[in-house]
Amino acid sequence: MSDLKALATAAGLQLEWQDAAGRRQTVSDEALRAILNRLGRPSASATQIAESLAAIAVRTARAPRFLSVDVGDPIQLATPLSGEAELTLENGTRTSVAIDRGALKPIEHTGYHRLEIGDDVIDLLVAPRRCYTIADAVPGRKIWAPAVQVPSLRSEIAKAFGDFGTLAETARAFGERGADALAISPTHALFPADASRYSPYAPSSRQFLNGLYADASAFAGTSNDPASDLIDWQSAIPAKLARLRKTFDQDTQQLGKTLDAFRHVGGDDLERHAEFDALHAHFFATFGARGWQQWPAAYHDPASPAVRRFVTEHADDVTFYVFLQWLARRDLDAAQKAAKDAGMAVGLIADLAVGMDPGGSHGWSRRSDLLTGLSIGAPPDPLGPDGQSWGITGFDPHALCETGFAPFIATIRAALAHAGGIRIDHAFGLRRLWIVPEGASAAEGAYLDMPFDDMMRIIAMESQRAKAIVIGEDLGTVPDGFREAMDACHMLGMRVLWFERDADGFVPPAKWSPDAVAMTGTHDLATIAGWWSGRDIDWTWDLGRKSDAIDEPADRADRADDRAALWSAFDTGAKQPSLNDTDPVVDAAIAHVASTPCALAIIPIEDLAGVIEQPNLPGTIDEHPNWRRRLPDMTEALLQRPAAAARIDTLNAARPA
Repeated sequence: MSDLKALATAAGLQLEWQDAAGRRQTVSDEALRAILNRLGRPSASATQIAESLAAIAVRTARAPRFLSVDVGDPIQLATPLSGEAELTLENGTRTSVAIDRGALKPIEHTGYHRLEIGDDVIDLLVAPRRCYTIADAVPGRKIWAPAVQVPSLRSEIAKAFGDFGTLAETARAFGERGADALAISPTHALFPADASRYSPYAPSSRQFLNGLYADASAFAGTSNDPASDLIDWQSAIPAKLARLRKTFDQDTQQLGKTLDAFRHVGGDDLERHAEFDALHAHFFATFGARGWQQWPAAYHDPASPAVRRFVTEHADDVTFYVFLQWLARRDLDAAQKAAKDAGMAVGLIADLAVGMDPGGSHGWSRRSDLLTGLSIGAPPDPLGPDGQSWGITGFDPHALCETGFAPFIATIRAALAHAGGIRIDHAFGLRRLWIVPEGASAAEGAYLDMPFDDMMRIIAMESQRAKAIVIGEDLGTVPDGFREAMDACHMLGMRVLWFERDADGFVPPAKWSPDAVAMTGTHDLATIAGWWSGRDIDWTWDLGRKSDAIDEPADRADRADDRAALWSAFDTGAKQPSLNDTDPVVDAAIAHVASTPCALAIIPIEDLAGVIEQPNLPGTIDEHPNWRRRLPDMTEALLQRPAAAARIDTLNAARPA
């Protein structure tokens, strides 16, 4: 092995990867050098490689800052020393423990403990062996849930986009009809001052909420916003922000003590986030700066005199963004309460985005947590033949270990603070991240190893504490052993109708994995009606997107074969419907998914309503109205429609409350 490859391996990079067709691909030396440079491991010369290897060796030789173990297992230290150590349990209990050739006896108390060995201090997680499960929540039952995109929801009050108030109404409506959970789109903080930043998967911070989802009606009364079929974010965001600011200005006095208490609990992290939003609004309005990297250099450091002076001079602006977080948290809590009060066993299932915008709040206030100069994405595969670079960043694995995983723990806790479950987007990122140098082609990336075992134990710990189920999005090229590890931890995978096929066609419901969530689709895939009618094929060829088919007629011919195979798998005994007769197909697909042995079935509300268009078309920005579509009616009215009501009856018959 060359010195360059030895350095890449030591830095956690995988030299090869397997594509979706099972072929081994090798990362080029040029790509390795570019990535290593951004990881802080220069490799342009033999001298640089030697120095980088030496730095890694020094770091590796140090006692680990964090160690995790399953409860009941012996604890093995990195070095074979013997002697005494001081153990402080999370509850404050202190005791001496013996170390015998680097091993400690099992600790039976789960929690985040501290182990002191001489001058070394190790954060020690003793984790439960598995996550909280649906069987824990509802023993002996299979349950179902709708999935909704929060902005798409409508209510009796005219709103330009759905918010947490609308979500509470939706939760009540579904809870009263037998649903035990409600999967929602990400609610992470975005960039309130920039109306172009509305993708829920490119947040400013995953530890805070999208303040624009706050329901201002309790303070400001009803709005007169247009309720068109497509959200006009360019006008809707400034209008909502202005209304929220007016509410804040009118009610600051009566909220003073409430906000003070909220700030005290939120601490420095909340203050830095609010300060970022105020600074971002200022510099975006001044010269269009999209992220902190475009601000004047004096403002790059949150502790700088310039930032502290700005915070003092714009105290009301900072407090306004604190107010947005308080209001959003109050309203999301109310939505979870509405779900539980309506009879849901689980309630909301939060969606955790895989990363965040490097120019956002987290990147500004705690940039050392994150990978710098690298975008995460995916290698070339059938869903993205050119690979994908998402323009977002993620946690630096070495920084996680050095900080005792504090930012990851805080992120999981934030997601579960208002929910009974969590869906982890691109869960493969817990094992490895495809990282691409900023500005490079997505194919010029490599996989970076992540501290998988530690992160899985943290998830199990937080899941059990919150009594929240965990779903991992495991669609795509699956790393070896990944699903086995998920099963062992009781993290549910995702099985989607379109992908459940074998050599004989679509897999019968009885053969679906019980250790997963059964789904008719996701926000990134065609709806049932859209797939059957070929609407997704229309988009492919109208936009000139890549396809496995050689041309459009071949694509449509392939779909005709697939339609016949799918209808045969449904085994309804009825004649196959025509291309445009989608309702019977939607009915059969939902019945098919509902009858699987999976403990949870999730049906997008678009499928319950028989909608043709999908919320998002991956790989597009402006070509398709991503994250802009509204539902055809408010939730209560939709569920009263005979077709939707019959589909819910089907779900309740297969999965009785």
